Formats: sequence, structure tokens, C-alpha cells
Amino acid sequence: MRITWIGHASFMIETGQRKIITDPYEDYTGYPILNLSADIVTVSHDHRDHNAVRHIGGQPRIVKGNGAFDLDDIQIQGFPAFHDKNQGTSRGAITIYRIEAEGLNLVHLSDLGHIPDADLIKKLVPVDILLIPVGGLYTISAGEAYQISQLLNPRFIIPMHYKTSHCKFDLGMLEEFSSLFDKYIKVPYLDIKSSELPEDSQMVVLEYLAC
Repeated sequence: MRITWIGHASFMIETGQRKIITDPYEDYTGYPILNLSADIVTVSHDHRDHNAVRHIGGQPRIVKGNGAFDLDDIQIQGFPAFHDKNQGTSRGAITIYRIEAEGLNLVHLSDLGHIPDADLIKKLVPVDILLIPVGGLYTISAGEAYQISQLLNPRFIIPMHYKTSHCKFDLGMLEEFSSLFDKYIKVPYLDIKSSELPEDSQMVVLEYLAC
């Protein structure tokens, strides 16, 4: 499995001969629209910085909402959660996706706005790769993201949804999250095999694809 950060909460996940793109965005975010195609697109909620499927080429299968999606060698499970700490009354509901492929479990936390309860944690684990928002304001803060990463105990922790030179939103900087770790690595993309998972959690910063 190869994971590449497209920007904001959007990633390209390449598995076998197929490509998954998560939460495509409109360019008002500050990130330019890239010429990408996919076989599967996941949409965690209907905000324009997460649902811009019209920009993705090919004829992708759109995965949206809660429940199980059987896509042959890829299994996707959507779990309900909230965009805020008030049961969705401030910013609405979101869907957390758990993607299983090539013997790996990847969890995309979308614009999670609260600490998951024990029941949701139980449904999500075990987690090999965690894609987690860390910029605060519209999502959990850096400190809350660290707390959640400890609860889920993934092998790889990949931050998203934070302030960059492209992002026009007033989000927190990556350093607010990365400073909570003793060390991390920065790479253009992450190649992962189920047989090569580390014993301990590792924080990995993915470089923005268009850089």
C-alpha cells in the first residue's frame, strides 16, 4: 500500500491496481485542484473541502455514509461521528472510514471534533495507519489528536488538516502536534506492507504532493 497526501484531508491510497482518494476538496481551501483519477472516492461529509468528487477523473465508485462497503479486495466500513463536541449540533455529523486492504487497516478520522467513546474505539481497532486531523478550530486540537492516537495505538500516525503555506484556513501548525513526539520522519509518500509493520507507533509527516 502506498499513501500520498494530496492536501488538507485528502490522500491517495494505492493498493494493488486500484486507487482510493479520500475527501477531495475545492480550491477555496488554497490547495490547487490536481489532475487525479481514482477507482474509489470516499466522502466523509458534505462540506466543500471534503466532497469535491467532480474534480476526480475516471469513473470512481463513490463511498459515502455509514455502513459496510464490499469492494472485492477492499473492504470499507463507515462509522458515525461528529464534527464538534456537541453531538453535531454545531457542525453536523461525519463518517469515519476504516479501509481494509492488503492485510492492512487504515482509519481516516475525517473532521473529527471530539474524543471517541470506548464503543467507537473498540470498533476501529486494530489500526495500522491512522490519518488524523491535528489543526484544531474545525476539528480536534493537536493535544486531543495526540490523546486519540494513544487510544487507537496505530503503527503509523499521519497528521492532516493543519495550516500550510497553501491552506487558507486559520488552522494550527503541524509543529503543535509534532512537538508532542520525541521524533518523526518526513517522506514524500509512505509504502507499507503488512509484513513490515513496526512494533511501536511511528509519526510520519507526508510531504504535500504538489510541492
